[in-house]
Amino acid sequence: MSEVVYEETATMIAAGELQSFVPFGREHCKNHPNAFNLQLRELQPASELWSSDGAAGLVGSLQEVSLQERERECWQLRKGCIRVREEDVEFEEELYTAGTVVIWSQGSRTQASKVYKAFTVDSPVQQALWCNFAVPQNKQKEDEVEHTVCIVQRSCVNVHTVSGKDFISPLPFQVSDVWATKFGLLLERKNTATDVQTSPPGEPLPTVFSMLHPLDEIAPVVFKPTGLFEGSRVQYASDVNMKIVFSSCQPSLVVSYDTVQGIHSVWTLRKVTDDERSTVLRCPSEPVGTSLGLMASGILTSHLRNISRLDSPGGSVTTTGASCVVGSGSPLHYSALHSHSNRIMTSSPGLYSRVHSPSISNMAALSRAHSPGMAAPSFSGAARFSTSFHSPSPRVHFGLLPSPNSTVNETTLVPEMEPIIPDLCMEQLWSETVTAGCQREMSSQASKVFLTSDLCENRYLCFLVDSHQQLRCVKFMESNDTSQLIFASVTTIPAKDAEPLPSIDAMLVLEACGSLVLYTGITRVSKVFVPGLLSPTFSLTNQIPQASTPMENVSTPANPGSRHLQRLDEAAMPSPVMGLRGPNIKIHEPSFLDDCTSQHTAPYIHALRDPVCNRVTLELSSGLMLRISVPEIATSELVRKCLQAIRFILPKDAAMKVLVKWYNIYNAPGGPSAHSEWNLFVTCFMSLMGYNTERLTWKQNLHFEVPLSPVIAAKKARPSDGGSDEDWEYLVGSHYHCQMNSQPVCRPVDSIGSNSSLSPETESMSSLDSSTPLFPHIPALFYVLHLLYQELQLDELQRARASSLVCLLQQLARDLQLDEYVDLYWRDYPSLISGFNESCLIDQGQLSQMQRPSFLKAEPPCVLSWLSSCLRGEEVPPFPYLPCICQRTRLLVLSYALYILQDENATSTDASKYLTKLSAGQKSCTNEPHYRRQSIVKVNLATKSLAEQLVVWLTSEGFTLKDLESVPFGVALPIREAIYRCREQPCSDWSEEVCLLIGRQDLTKQAHKMTLAKSKASVGSGLSLEPPATTEADEEEDGMSDIIQEVTGLIWSQDLRVQEVRRLLQSSRPVRVSVVQLPEVSDHEYIEEKENKLLQLCQRTMALPVGRGLFTLFSYHPVPTEPLPVPKLNLTGRAPPRNTMVDLNSGNIDVPPNMTSWPSFHNGVAAGLKIAPASQVDSAWIAYNKPKNPELANEYAGFLMALGLNGHLTKLATLNIHDYLTKGHEMTSIGLLLGVSSAKLGTMDMSITRLLSIHIPALLPPTSTELDVPHNVQVAAVIGIGLVYQGTGHRHNAEVLLSEIGRPPGPEMEYCTDRESYSLAAGLALGMVCLGHGSNLIGMTDLNVPEQLYQYMVGGHRRAQAGANRERHKSPSYQIKEGDTINVDVTCPGATLALAMIYLKTNNRSIADWLKPPDTWFLLDFIKPEFLLLRTLARCIIMWDEILPNTEWVKSNIPQIMRGAFDPSEDFNMETMSQAQDYITAGACMALGLRFAGSANSDAFDCLYECARTFMQILSFSGTTSVQTGYYNLQTGLSMILLAMSMVMSGTGNLKVLQLCRFFHKRTGGEMNYGFHMAHHMALGLLFLGGGRYTLSTSNSAIAALLCALYPHFPAHSTDNRYHLQALRHLAVLAAEPRLLVPVDVDSLKPCYALLEVTYKETKWYEETTVELMAPTMLPELHLLKRVKVKGPRYWELSVDLSRETQHLKSILSRDGVLYVKLRAGQLPYKDDPQGWKSLLASTVNHRNSGVRAFKPEAISTFTSEPALVSFAEFFCKALDGMKHREDTLALFSAMLYECVTQECPEMLPTYIAIEQTVGALRRDDLQQTFPLWQMRLVVELWDRRVLLGPGNHHDTLLTSEFLPVMKNMVDEALDSWLRDNSLVLRSYMRGKTLPKDAQSVMLACFLVYRSIPCLRNTETHLEGCSSLGDLLARSSQLGIPLRDLLRLVPVLLGSGAQTLQAFPLQAH
Repeated sequence: MSEVVYEETATMIAAGELQSFVPFGREHCKNHPNAFNLQLRELQPASELWSSDGAAGLVGSLQEVSLQERERECWQLRKGCIRVREEDVEFEEELYTAGTVVIWSQGSRTQASKVYKAFTVDSPVQQALWCNFAVPQNKQKEDEVEHTVCIVQRSCVNVHTVSGKDFISPLPFQVSDVWATKFGLLLERKNTATDVQTSPPGEPLPTVFSMLHPLDEIAPVVFKPTGLFEGSRVQYASDVNMKIVFSSCQPSLVVSYDTVQGIHSVWTLRKVTDDERSTVLRCPSEPVGTSLGLMASGILTSHLRNISRLDSPGGSVTTTGASCVVGSGSPLHYSALHSHSNRIMTSSPGLYSRVHSPSISNMAALSRAHSPGMAAPSFSGAARFSTSFHSPSPRVHFGLLPSPNSTVNETTLVPEMEPIIPDLCMEQLWSETVTAGCQREMSSQASKVFLTSDLCENRYLCFLVDSHQQLRCVKFMESNDTSQLIFASVTTIPAKDAEPLPSIDAMLVLEACGSLVLYTGITRVSKVFVPGLLSPTFSLTNQIPQASTPMENVSTPANPGSRHLQRLDEAAMPSPVMGLRGPNIKIHEPSFLDDCTSQHTAPYIHALRDPVCNRVTLELSSGLMLRISVPEIATSELVRKCLQAIRFILPKDAAMKVLVKWYNIYNAPGGPSAHSEWNLFVTCFMSLMGYNTERLTWKQNLHFEVPLSPVIAAKKARPSDGGSDEDWEYLVGSHYHCQMNSQPVCRPVDSIGSNSSLSPETESMSSLDSSTPLFPHIPALFYVLHLLYQELQLDELQRARASSLVCLLQQLARDLQLDEYVDLYWRDYPSLISGFNESCLIDQGQLSQMQRPSFLKAEPPCVLSWLSSCLRGEEVPPFPYLPCICQRTRLLVLSYALYILQDENATSTDASKYLTKLSAGQKSCTNEPHYRRQSIVKVNLATKSLAEQLVVWLTSEGFTLKDLESVPFGVALPIREAIYRCREQPCSDWSEEVCLLIGRQDLTKQAHKMTLAKSKASVGSGLSLEPPATTEADEEEDGMSDIIQEVTGLIWSQDLRVQEVRRLLQSSRPVRVSVVQLPEVSDHEYIEEKENKLLQLCQRTMALPVGRGLFTLFSYHPVPTEPLPVPKLNLTGRAPPRNTMVDLNSGNIDVPPNMTSWPSFHNGVAAGLKIAPASQVDSAWIAYNKPKNPELANEYAGFLMALGLNGHLTKLATLNIHDYLTKGHEMTSIGLLLGVSSAKLGTMDMSITRLLSIHIPALLPPTSTELDVPHNVQVAAVIGIGLVYQGTGHRHNAEVLLSEIGRPPGPEMEYCTDRESYSLAAGLALGMVCLGHGSNLIGMTDLNVPEQLYQYMVGGHRRAQAGANRERHKSPSYQIKEGDTINVDVTCPGATLALAMIYLKTNNRSIADWLKPPDTWFLLDFIKPEFLLLRTLARCIIMWDEILPNTEWVKSNIPQIMRGAFDPSEDFNMETMSQAQDYITAGACMALGLRFAGSANSDAFDCLYECARTFMQILSFSGTTSVQTGYYNLQTGLSMILLAMSMVMSGTGNLKVLQLCRFFHKRTGGEMNYGFHMAHHMALGLLFLGGGRYTLSTSNSAIAALLCALYPHFPAHSTDNRYHLQALRHLAVLAAEPRLLVPVDVDSLKPCYALLEVTYKETKWYEETTVELMAPTMLPELHLLKRVKVKGPRYWELSVDLSRETQHLKSILSRDGVLYVKLRAGQLPYKDDPQGWKSLLASTVNHRNSGVRAFKPEAISTFTSEPALVSFAEFFCKALDGMKHREDTLALFSAMLYECVTQECPEMLPTYIAIEQTVGALRRDDLQQTFPLWQMRLVVELWDRRVLLGPGNHHDTLLTSEFLPVMKNMVDEALDSWLRDNSLVLRSYMRGKTLPKDAQSVMLACFLVYRSIPCLRNTETHLEGCSSLGDLLARSSQLGIPLRDLLRLVPVLLGSGAQTLQAFPLQAH
């Protein structure tokens, strides 16, 4: 008890804001349709309701329900906080539980409560609580926190996260209590009676468990006790007697109670260390050697793992929320578990029979987000707990012990059960001491535990022990390295109940006598008086029966009636005597309370609950609840800051006294109104220092400025025996006049009036009482308040308060005889300070009692003059500041040091050069975190300019534009200048906050998008880039309505090519079949003709979807609640003129079967490819799209493949994949396998490999069952292997694929059809696996890959099959006779392309030479012309760097013999020659297309166009017999060239290519088959790839994809997959990459034009080049670029440097390429003003002044979107009727506005106005304080500094116009003219006379401040006697007066010689 500081009992404070309290949830439950209401309906079937007993039953059950409901009600409150428009809005959150309903509501004092969420569960809720779970992130350091509500029922815990996820975790045992901790939930197991007898000997079961995430396993908690009695080793928390009573997250503590010893202990909760984990896992109680020991630990885990049907808490285990261990070191052995339980069954068959039915699905194991590897089956969750240990049979452990007939091996199997690995450890920190001596009764379990802190930041852990009616407070603190908590002394406070009030660092204690007392920590502050509630003690002492109920005025706390109740008369104020009666009351308490309740109905407080901030609920004996708020320590910001400073500098005990004293005075019942708070504070503060406040006249003036505070009014009525009218002393506390020794205070109350004891007055000088507590500390206090005053000067919003503070400071400065300080205050507030002249005497003896701190110097620190010397470039001493209080000072001082003094380390290592931290010896580490935070930022600052460093540093300190606005204009100017410089050339990678500070909204928006990640469909949210809704119904169906029109309209603004493409690619409307009926054709034949014509047209329609998929690529964000719209594939026609329907199904002509199966697959792919990769797609949505109609299965198969291509198929659950594959639908398998492989491109994912291998016989073991896999599915699977292993060079797969290229046909007709496509697929897959590896294929030299491929290409003897597949190919085919040679027609294409891909871009000439076309006619005859195309293509892409974009290079590929003159004697075939030539040309063009894919290279395009023209000409003669090549071959070549052209121009929508595509689109019939149409429409799709937003890449992976997709043999009809699987055509998507950059105006959020400057890196073909592009435009490939820059003058410049990193630009491009740009002020966008003639600057840029005159403020809105400027122009720059005389002002304002707009700095407008006002006020003699002149001086000094640095620095400085020199001149004039008239005033000041009192004092102060003349009180001797100017200069240099200011003083100082100096050009300065 010793530490409870004395306090007179008479003080009392009033609680405010009384409200009756009813939990909101209770009200809401009445209307909630919860289970209770539902039960009514379900209880009885209707028939039974008629029978009488049925009705009775219903009523009975109802009563039962409602009773239960009422009993089980509980709630808890907490503080909630939410950001609303920059401000933090605080409110209270309530979690209310009743029966099966949990209601989470939110409400505040200003807003009514509303339901946030309501939950209803199945069984009664045992407990509901808030809990935060940490979800570990893979990459980031910090975990992501999930905020949840946990609802505990008997058998499970429901967890609902705020983000909308729900989990149900089954509980493996009955839980008695659940606690929320920093890591997750702690569960306490309920101890059942059977526990004791069934637990195995020596191993009690754990009682405390943890759950770190709802999907994690429940694991036992380890605990680590200290001390000897526990054997202090690590063990499971298994003590049945230990009950947890409290847990807290910050710090992470748990408090427990031992029910046997009656002791409370404190534990820290942390993650378990590896050592502890291993100790526990092998720590049974016996030595490990014995088998019993093994048994025991095994039994523990088996007990935790298996759940029995009968004893599980819910009665039966039907939950499906099993979960799996994450992060455990070892996977669970499924088989081990099984063998273990089987083995035991042999020894005791009766016991384990129930274990074998785990009814738990294992899906949850797969769903945990951050454990992708957990697909292995695990026996988990509820299925692993409690065997039959709850069963009461006594036989249990005998059954488990090894029975005599079992061998040792069997028993050692028991612990093989995987132990559950603990996650958390409780380590003991402190426990109560057992006081054996006093034999007192054992203390009961704490009913409440909480953490609280006191006003001096000591922290306490308090627990309320009911049995002793006391609150025990344990003080604790962090150790120096903050790693652990140290618990110190215990203090007990008598209490019946208590609650903490965190926001005011106090706690409210309900004493046994029923009165409320406020404590801060363990210091008693005062009683709390609740208006309307009289404490029971009161009614006992006075026996006044209360007639009225005390609750009358509770409901309306605002009504004036309640004010009267607060002013109690003498009787109602509890007198000090009451304290003495305490003990008797305590003894009689029960009877007294009974007595009270029987006599008076006045309710008393009987408990406290639900503290939030400073509010708490009182529970009254009558059952009512009241919510009261305890007042704060101060409401005024100034008082709060002063208290902070006082607390900082004083020793803790002194500070505590002051704070408690102040709290009591301030919050006395009927306390002061807000504006008298400061006066009250000054009075209190000065009294504590020993001043007699009534004697200070200025103090009395303070009182009369404001109306008398209500306290004084209340006190006036009291008859004062001392005769003193001023009764402040009652509050100020007279017994502080006592000496400071700790003797008990026993002064009578009457000493209040004893003012006479003070020293007699001597001409208004009074002395100080040196016995007061603060007297010794006056100098230190004065100094911290002075620094606080300096801090307030730097904040415009606080500066008004500085004038209040200055009155107090000047008084202290006078009394401490610090003249320079007084002078400083006088300079700041001349008119205010002149009125003060009292000072109190402090004699020498008293001075010696004061502790004068070392930091108090005679020269006052003045922050403005410090900044000014910085600007003048003088040496500056470090400036003192208070950590955490003077933050603004620190920021500005360091900013100036960094930016003006140009010290790069000012903000990090050298901060101490510029700042000295004041330390009061207690808060040494308050500021460390700041420095830590900067050093992080500092790392990447190294190379930046000072302005950039400053801006980044300020942001890291949390400085925002709002803060900058409150910095005075002069001080802020350098920061504004730095911001202005950064705005011109910002870095592209700055954070959002930096961009906000420099005012580049475009960058802010960009950065914000960066942080938004992919949470939303980014374009949809940021831009209005939604496609316009079209009105016609048929428009919707073509599947192309999602192309973003705003962007395409900007890219192709001159024509309608996008509409044309849509027309060409739409396949959802009937085609027009126009056939003219000739006279001789019968009607029936005519119908057949029409249908034949339609069949030809349908060949085209069926080929369209392939192109449409490319055109609409990634353009749509699906709605998760709607299925994806898939346009129909319409194969009907309409015949003009009557528009009759033509249909293929009429049976008139033969239609091939399955004709539409592949086209509808392609249609599905096209629909699926619309989905953008950034969309939100999940497994459920994919399954939801599955069509009911089996005819649409092919479409769905295509949809699955498309989802793989855009990466969404990875989200499809394994279960669903399995589902689709088992259906055996061929198309679905193909789509799924290709899709999954594309999604996992190059990942070598094992699970996908397994999936693919099942479909490839060659990858299965030779002995495996032969599965009947359709041929096309095998092809898809082989390509899948290539995709999954792309570029990995995987040895085994390469070997298998190599042999598969030449797979011989099997005996039973297997592998005999469509062998070409399989061989090609194997070749392509092999090429992909070894993509670009060339000759350095690691570990494959023995395979001889290139040689083997060469053999496949040119033929020869088949080599013997090696390895696993030898068995398969023993017997040859019975159908196909190939002999032992290789069938080149099958193997050549695959082998050729494999070589091409393996040696891609390697420029390996020797391999390339293998691929040369033969140079003799004889050999040429042996090669298929098609193969020549492939060889040429392969050779060219191997020799990548030699491809040149001109026709000469194309021709150079044709062998010499074809180019030379023909020798007629040669026997050569003309047809062979022409075909070879055309195919070789096509191959070369194809290679050219790949080399320049997506580059839009004009040379390449021209060359290809030339080739196409040549082919077209030949084709136009193809009717004549002279053409040898043949239509088919020409058309093939032409298609390849067209594809090559569209690859080069991909995404650009080039018109010439579009015309060619349209030309071929129109040609139907003849030999124009399905395949050619597919090629032409693919070309069209590539040309407009992704609606112009995507283009092709030339990376290795992209080239591989294009080779698969554009394989030059197109299908002859729609079911043809013989040479190439049609599905592979869609792999072209893998080569697409977004490279469209769309500038978006950040103000209007509309796409716009902007000029880009793109710089290419230097390569061997060209120098470093810069080109200008008008965006929106396609960028070249990023690896070719050095820099991309948005050029002025229209838009703010923005540069992205790609030489450093390309990630930033890549992420911009991937989010639809949106680059935010900001229009400069005065400029118009290119769309409105293409030539730039209308801009504001165009007319005026040459004639500067005429510009200002020509500028019409009315027109401002066309030039700037800044709302502030527009409204300024409207209100301040327009002449209204009554304002004719203000013309000049208007002109000035217009000029300012013009300046701001043209200089691009709208934020300078306030500065301009402030300067103008300052100068105006000075000229009118209106200035009351000199502060504006200080600012003016700083502006001028900055300007001078810039001018001195040379004219070169002008371009990026602010205030460049003539405005500033003019204003400066005006100031000079005003001050000079004053000086001429009043030089005497200046002289008398310099001679140290008293300060003048009249108006002169203001002007004098202005002069001194502006001319930077130091305090010259004692220096007149220096300057007065100077005879000459030189002498004067010499002397003044010591004083640091600038020269030009000194010249102003010359006339005054040199008096007589003044005439000689008139010639000096004073104005020039």
